[in-house]
Amino acid sequence: MRLFRTLLTAAAVSALMVGASHAQDVKTAEALRDKALLDRTAWDVTEDLTTTIGPRLVGSPAMARAKDWSVAKFKALGFTNVKVEEFAKPSWTRGEESAELVAPYPMKLSIVGLGRTVPTPAGGIEAEVALFKTYAELIAAPESAVKGKIVVITQPMVRAQDGAGYGVAGISRRTGPVEAAKRGAVGLLIRSISTSDSTVPHTGVTAFGDGVVSIPSAALGVPEAEQLERLAAKGPLRIKLKLASTVDPADVAWNISGEIKGSEKPDEVIVIGGHLDSWDVGTGALDDATGVAITTAAAKLIGDLPKHPKRTIRVVMFGSEESGGSSEAYLAAHKDEVPKIVLAGESDSGADRVYSLQIPKGSAGHPAMQTAARVLTALKIYVDRAPPAHAGADIEGLEESGVPVVALNQDASRYFDYHHTMDDTLNKVRPDELAQNVAAWASFIYLVADSDIDFRALSAAAPAAAAGH
Repeated sequence: MRLFRTLLTAAAVSALMVGASHAQDVKTAEALRDKALLDRTAWDVTEDLTTTIGPRLVGSPAMARAKDWSVAKFKALGFTNVKVEEFAKPSWTRGEESAELVAPYPMKLSIVGLGRTVPTPAGGIEAEVALFKTYAELIAAPESAVKGKIVVITQPMVRAQDGAGYGVAGISRRTGPVEAAKRGAVGLLIRSISTSDSTVPHTGVTAFGDGVVSIPSAALGVPEAEQLERLAAKGPLRIKLKLASTVDPADVAWNISGEIKGSEKPDEVIVIGGHLDSWDVGTGALDDATGVAITTAAAKLIGDLPKHPKRTIRVVMFGSEESGGSSEAYLAAHKDEVPKIVLAGESDSGADRVYSLQIPKGSAGHPAMQTAARVLTALKIYVDRAPPAHAGADIEGLEESGVPVVALNQDASRYFDYHHTMDDTLNKVRPDELAQNVAAWASFIYLVADSDIDFRALSAAAPAAAAGH
């Protein structure tokens, strides 16, 4: 009987300790949330990066300065184990660009070359236009309708809170140049992948690999694309296009990271971050200085606690998201560490408010996740029933290798008005909404870092548990 009473007492004490620990986690997460709403770190980081460094194209002197800036910023904010991981990354540099409508009357066109586009001959190209209102129309067109012409695609992008219209419209940019080249086109102009009605054109990478034929390609502002569509309905058009660019196949980029070391399980790591690089137009404020700033500021607030959470939090400033390469490089450098990375997440949709949280399958019932749901309710964030479908371009290598991922989804309703343009500048960032992002990340990541949650095990058990109901 005495042994039984002793065991009961021990169990009760253990339960009280767990309960007290959980209560402390709740209190700490709420305090982090509320402090973040008043904290200026994310704004200061965004302002400094966009002002001191400016646009950060891979291969540019500015990107090299950004690397040094990142190291200094991590150290100044109290991060440890700061690392610079170099990887091979061919760079592309924009040159002189111009376009004009030649017939039925002369009109200058505002364009921006697509990232990695091949150049025109030095004197440019002039040709008749083959205009298609959708990408699908181009794919369905016979070669005779395209050969020797400059293709124009005027497919619009649909505005949506979750940014879903980007993937649909973006195919014109991503694969349009290659598909038009297959059909014999000599150039391509697309309506910007944009939700705005601005004349400011949007750039962005176009995809092609070694040995794949492409053609000179650029984007038009929305009103000019609409004007060409109306004119094409009345008769033939001719356009002159001139694009210059150079490529350095031997260039490099860097992933830079800093850590808030875990107090009890430092080898268990949570990887969060944003991408340091940007296009050469604008100053890369929403894409993605704010993502870098949000995750850095969130981790810094956690690092300022009297006691660090159990697990290590690592913030990564990824060095080549816009033209690809960061994800593969990070995975290659950390492949042996993958089993110990308990969660990964990236902020890369601007800085407007987070409205939903998506967590790995099977984890919603865990006490840490239930607490997260309650803490985030005050920020008007709900937990989506679906797990993340894609949590970020820079962590997709980790995700494909089995690392659980999280998505704190931002309202992207206006993000694609400015994305990849010269209008992506600091004055588009709303400080209060930026702070709400930091509050969400800080409170959520703390709860994961100070818990024993095993997302892999919960996910593996989820189908069996679901079948039992």
